[in-house]
Amino acid sequence: MNSEPCPHKDYGPFDNPREECGVIAVYSPEETASRLAFFGLFALQHRGQESAGIAATSGEDVAVHADMGLVSQVFRESDFLPLTGEMAIGHTRYSTTGQSELCNAQPMLVDGQAGSLALANNGNIINAAQLKEQLQDEWDCSFVSTTDTEIIAQMMVNSAGASWEERVFQCMRRLEGAYSVVALAPDALVAARDPLGIRPLCLGR
Repeated sequence: MNSEPCPHKDYGPFDNPREECGVIAVYSPEETASRLAFFGLFALQHRGQESAGIAATSGEDVAVHADMGLVSQVFRESDFLPLTGEMAIGHTRYSTTGQSELCNAQPMLVDGQAGSLALANNGNIINAAQLKEQLQDEWDCSFVSTTDTEIIAQMMVNSAGASWEERVFQCMRRLEGAYSVVALAPDALVAARDPLGIRPLCLGR
């Protein structure tokens, strides 16, 4: 799990445009969503080989399992026991910001004003350092990773709004850069991408 702080806090440089990470979100009332996310991550393995993870919810809380390595190395049968429910998200990582460390593995789970939220991101937020300072001032947020993903998650879970749709909208208004995001709360499954659609994100059923 990505709960230990990273040894270094560094958001740059943003000098090499690297676009790859894999993200997936699954809603499946008939099958365990985390299993489908697992198979989906195999198809996305080429987009990131540093780490992999899945978050799932049964409607009460959000469980996350993430570790360093390939999808086949990260998940054993016992790891799926807490990953129950009909909604799940998954991620394979190729770092664009932050070191290749366990604390940067995704999905990342944060707690805030709206409850618990797991989030995974394929992208690069160019105003991440400024947003981090603003979040520390506005909501006294603490950070355990060196990625912009945790910044997005903290902003989304703490933004004003009566619904997740409103919170996502408030969050996206402040982001500068290219991103495709999937997020999971006990009562919501979210997928969003930057207004220009620079990062790939597809919807299917």
